[in-house]
Amino acid sequence: MQPDDHVCLCYRVSQRKLVAYLKRECPRVASQLSDCLDAGTGCQWCVPFLEELHSQWKAGEEPGLDVAPGEYAARRTQYRRGKRDGGDGS
Repeated sequence: MQPDDHVCLCYRVSQRKLVAYLKRECPRVASQLSDCLDAGTGCQWCVPFLEELHSQWKAGEEPGLDVAPGEYAARRTQYRRGKRDGGDGS
């Protein structure tokens, strides 16, 4: 993912905004990333990715997701279909 690609597709929250939020606010737990433009509070697909960014940041690494935006969006579509059809989304 590039910095301006969206991690939270529901609320269009970019990786750049999330990384800036991490550096500025120093959230103690990953769930506090929801304070960044409501990231993770819509369909919740991005929650594991928010947790990954938070873990990287806590480890002193530069946060970033190693997934192509098109693949990410396609996997989210499958997740949402599974949720809509009564599945667990995996």
